[in-house]
Amino acid sequence: MTKRFWAIFKARNLEFFRDRSSLGWNLFFPLLLVVGFAFIFSGDGRAEYKIGLLGDKPAQSRFFELEHVQYVDYQDSELAQRKLQQHSLDLLVEPASQTYWVNKSSPKGYFAEQLLIGDLPDYHREVLDGREIRYLDWVLPGILGMNMMFSCLFGVGYVIVRYRKASVLKRLKATPLHAAEFLTAQVLSRLFIVLVISGGVFVACDWMFDFYMLGSYLDLLLVAALGATAMIALGLLMASRSHSEELTGGLLNLVSWPMMMLSGVWFSLEGAPAAMQTVAQFLPLTQLVDAARAIMTDGATLVDVQQQIWIMLAMILLFLGLGAWLFRWEGDGR
Repeated sequence: MTKRFWAIFKARNLEFFRDRSSLGWNLFFPLLLVVGFAFIFSGDGRAEYKIGLLGDKPAQSRFFELEHVQYVDYQDSELAQRKLQQHSLDLLVEPASQTYWVNKSSPKGYFAEQLLIGDLPDYHREVLDGREIRYLDWVLPGILGMNMMFSCLFGVGYVIVRYRKASVLKRLKATPLHAAEFLTAQVLSRLFIVLVISGGVFVACDWMFDFYMLGSYLDLLLVAALGATAMIALGLLMASRSHSEELTGGLLNLVSWPMMMLSGVWFSLEGAPAAMQTVAQFLPLTQLVDAARAIMTDGATLVDVQQQIWIMLAMILLFLGLGAWLFRWEGDGR
């Protein structure tokens, strides 16, 4: 059993690394994205002011009805102040105590403060300081997560359909190889490839741009492995029976585009409609990106992101279980 598993695992890795076009795309596409964002979004990448609120808005106050300002509600004062220190907020206001906090190193915070004291001069001022999280720092987990998503989904889905269409799976069925061994080898092979590629891109980009990293690299690696496994399992599920590359491609796009748009890759979902945030929680990329950002920018531990970890583990079991149950060597109609 071990020899059969290792033979499939080794063959799949050699097939990938010998395909120079696929290897080059997986290496340089995310790198080019990060470099591009570094120059395009040299500032914080936002076009509007973002003000945190601790408590309810007071009535009859122009400051809390300004246009081009996003107001975000917070229940946790410590979390909100950390967001302000990291320049994720421009100003933090607590109407009940008539207190506001400003980051003295934030230019946008200065102008937001002028707007506040122009309308509410009696509010008490508190000053915080902290290293700015650039938009590049914030978007990095999303870019790497998105690249992992495409590699996981299409790297497994298309390969299995191609094997089935070329009768490779039909020939493998005649060998002592079991379906569980084949699927496990495919999952672990793709996981190995994704982690090696993403790890190399992360190290290269970190060397060039000195990313904001407060948490443990080991925790980040574990979260990345769980998220990648969940998306590999989803790709396996999408390709469990089909002969058609076109159909499989459509199914993979059907699950990848919502993840790319709703998983917080490019923008935060804070302040988004509740229904959108609920849908996003059912996407594996959302859990991966949220956990990775918490580790990198907030210094979170595995205990702090255990909710995302448990959700990703549940997704892995669900997708792998369904994929193994639905898997056919020859597919439907053969």
